[in-house]
Amino acid sequence: MMRRLRFNGTGSGVNGCPSVHEDLDSGEVIVHGPPLTDPDDIAQLRHLNEGEVPIVVPREVLIDFAPKDVDRAPNIVSLDEFDRLFTQLEHTAWRLETRRRYASDESTETYAQFTHGEPVNWDGVDAEWCAERQQQVALGKRFERVRIVDHPPTPGQLYLLDNARRNSSVGERILTLTRAHADQLALPAEDFWLFDSRLVARLNFDDADNLLDVELITEPAAVVRYAMARDAAMHHAIPYVEFAAQLSAKE
Repeated sequence: MMRRLRFNGTGSGVNGCPSVHEDLDSGEVIVHGPPLTDPDDIAQLRHLNEGEVPIVVPREVLIDFAPKDVDRAPNIVSLDEFDRLFTQLEHTAWRLETRRRYASDESTETYAQFTHGEPVNWDGVDAEWCAERQQQVALGKRFERVRIVDHPPTPGQLYLLDNARRNSSVGERILTLTRAHADQLALPAEDFWLFDSRLVARLNFDDADNLLDVELITEPAAVVRYAMARDAAMHHAIPYVEFAAQLSAKE
């Protein structure tokens, strides 16, 4: 069976070598880089077996990108602590949405209106949330999110596409990326917020699409991986209004 490998990082900004990858199932670490070729150097190595190739890796690459703990205890925070992150951030908050549905959406009056084909008036919905977001944007802070959408979109994804009008009206930038494109980019199948490119809040869901808890991730190498996912998603995603227009043109 083919391994599920995650790119952890590289110490090179030019040719991507050497680099560190991690097997998501076994936890094994895979490193590639320039081979050690001098016979006198190789002669000093112990337990170098046939078929093995010694490579040279700068110490800082292993320090920055190799896993630090075999079993990292998750840092679970309360929803109140999670909410405070949206006012404590200094510069940016970025979200990746990957799920096909969110159970919490389906209990709302606006979801019922949408699924019954009625126009949804977003004015006044979650007024406190909207006011807080507008206040933070007025302070110069930037809020962005990329939503991954299937082909065809699920009802929940279509609902959020309509909901993007409200988020956009309070200063968020909403973009869309197809599931196929996200898979090509090897984006993580996780929902998360990235704050100031230094702290990740990962949203964990159960099999029924209910939010279980929020996990904070601050390990630098892990945060870098999420930042790389953000950069790839932002490079390829398109504004939600453009995506909605494409859907309408196909109907």
